[in-house]
Amino acid sequence: MLTCEFCGEELVLEEDMKTHLLLSHPENDMGCPLCSWSGVAYNELRFHINTTHKEKQDHDGGGAEGRGVHSLVRPSSSPTPTTTIVDNHYKQAIGLSRSEGSEGGVANGNMFDTIGGGFSPRTSNSTLESKEQITEAGGESGGGRAVAIVEPTSSVSTGFLRSAQDSSRPSSRHCNAEESVGVGSAEHTEVKQKRFSSPLKEKQFSCPMCALVCTDAFILQEHVELHLLEESPAEEAVLGATSSTEAASSSNSSGGKSYVCPLCSVVCGDCYSLQEHVELHLDYGTANSAVSPGSDLRLARRLQEEEKQRRKEQEAKQEAEEFKKLQRQFGVDGRGAYRKQMERTTEKAVSQSVMVPADFHNKRDEMMEALTSRVDNGRTRTQGVLGALYVYYQREARDCVHVWLSADTDHYCSSEGDKGWGCGYRNFQMLLSSLQKMEPYTTSLSEGSVPSIPRVQVLIEGAWREGLDPQGATHFNQRLQGTRAWIGATEIYALCTSLRVSARVLDFHQPTGPGATHPRLFEWVKQYFSQTATRGARLPPRVVQTTQPPLYLQHQGHSRSIVGVEQKKNGSLCLLLLDPGCTPGDVRKLLSQDGSTVSTAVCRMRKFPGNLKHRQYQVVAVEGVLSPVEKQTRILNSRTLRAERIP
Repeated sequence: MLTCEFCGEELVLEEDMKTHLLLSHPENDMGCPLCSWSGVAYNELRFHINTTHKEKQDHDGGGAEGRGVHSLVRPSSSPTPTTTIVDNHYKQAIGLSRSEGSEGGVANGNMFDTIGGGFSPRTSNSTLESKEQITEAGGESGGGRAVAIVEPTSSVSTGFLRSAQDSSRPSSRHCNAEESVGVGSAEHTEVKQKRFSSPLKEKQFSCPMCALVCTDAFILQEHVELHLLEESPAEEAVLGATSSTEAASSSNSSGGKSYVCPLCSVVCGDCYSLQEHVELHLDYGTANSAVSPGSDLRLARRLQEEEKQRRKEQEAKQEAEEFKKLQRQFGVDGRGAYRKQMERTTEKAVSQSVMVPADFHNKRDEMMEALTSRVDNGRTRTQGVLGALYVYYQREARDCVHVWLSADTDHYCSSEGDKGWGCGYRNFQMLLSSLQKMEPYTTSLSEGSVPSIPRVQVLIEGAWREGLDPQGATHFNQRLQGTRAWIGATEIYALCTSLRVSARVLDFHQPTGPGATHPRLFEWVKQYFSQTATRGARLPPRVVQTTQPPLYLQHQGHSRSIVGVEQKKNGSLCLLLLDPGCTPGDVRKLLSQDGSTVSTAVCRMRKFPGNLKHRQYQVVAVEGVLSPVEKQTRILNSRTLRAERIP
């Protein structure tokens, strides 16, 4: 038989008792079982019983069965956990109510706690704040006090049950059996009365993860552990193992059972020491997980900086090596100029038995004489080249419709002192040899005195000092003497302007035909040579030697001189080039009386559109003599030197 603790009605079935409590005893309509006071809330009823019926509690504290007067039920609407004192007589009933409430209460949407045979409704909620109850059981006849901490989880009404008989965990609400024996009934009642009469004075603890407020630090600790169980599956397994170990330890603490850490092999003497040890494991793992990302990030950044620095060093080293190669290629690496290269080359020839010592001394004397006189010694010069070409085309080359040749020009080839870098200087010597034989230019140029390469370098530096091409002067650091620096079309233009020779720079900056060819360049060269040959002639001759000076042709890495152009029967054009890279022996074959030898030498001079496939070509063309005023104008305009771009 089950008896209602509020009205005394006896019912047989547990389901009927639950229904009776829900319908007959609402939460805020409770009545005192010891008097007629009713219609009050739980807290008011508890205060009324503890103050008005104190003597009745002392009298019935150990003998009441089934209807414990002071066994009150905490409503689920209470915002904070409330401590309820029951006798040891109801321990079994408390355990029964937990199991029944977890099975039946959740299924029906309500939870019921049975205390001393009675039932109290509690709304089943998934939040932890509304599902924590602490039940302290004590009695004078039981010889001790037990604390049952019931903490249901979010899914079912289960939790941790810890016995307070183990005194290794100190608490203000724990008393062991020895203390209970020495305390009298009146003193025990006074302690209970003091704790229930002033609940507001108790210290409160707030959960750091939710809004729950607890009156006991150990309640808060277990509540936070539930939070950790939900957040970390790994911690859930560890805490579950720890809780089960503690429960087993509580029941067998008197036997001196040892506890082994589930994470390592450490053995603890009691469950609380084991719990603190496991928490140290968790704290260490949390600290490592918090520090490790920062350490990894710092390590990654350090490795990235080291890789970036190493890449910069490699790029700087590679850039320095490439710069040295360019300096060596363009002759500005400080390894000496014409004179030093001549000496090294001749000495090497003597050491290899290519040259006898007598020839070495003769060459060195000639070089010193040329440097002193500042005039080329003529050892690399070949004269009469254009005359030989004119004769050849008159007799041979019947496949050509028209042939236009430049004015008489001498060929200058590279020597031991300028091999590999002196092509620009040699082409200027070719141009100057032609201008010195033409009437308009003899007034400004001394006839027959072609300057040597060191002298040409001095003349270019003088043009820079006059103000010509300041950008080019900056590029060479205002210095050419004593270097093997290459020169190009802009330096030839500055030198001609300094000598009062009118010149133009034309820039064929991109291919204008299929296969990266430059047909516009060929058409322009034809127009340049044929413009004076066709004046006043109805039918121009097949071979014409014009009065036009040769053209200076520059491309990447080399320069040559254009001394003529052929037009074939099919309309294609072919340029005739004098290359400073050709040896005097190859060029002098043009002067041979053997027709086949001359034909072979002419074939080497021919360049068809398919043979000139560099991306860019520049041409320097001479057009006349400058007056002093025109020279000054060109000096001013050369501050920003611009070439005529075609197309």
